[in-house]
Amino acid sequence: MANCRYCNKEITWLKDGKKFTPVESDGGTHNCENYKNSQKSIKQVDLSTIDPDILKQYQENLNNKRKK
Repeated sequence: MANCRYCNKEITWLKDGKKFTPVESDGGTHNCENYKNSQKSIKQVDLSTIDPDILKQYQENLNNKRKK
């Protein structure tokens, strides 16, 4: 059995086609408020606001890491 990383409730993962769905022990789909609240806090960054030199360095580091 697995635990939800947001509310620590015991869940089981069921595969439906290509998608995995968390299911609680009573058989219902697991939807917790902690997860929903965490998704609201995700920050979107516009690439035009990032300094081009920093962006270039970041992309080079990613490419070097992939080559290894």
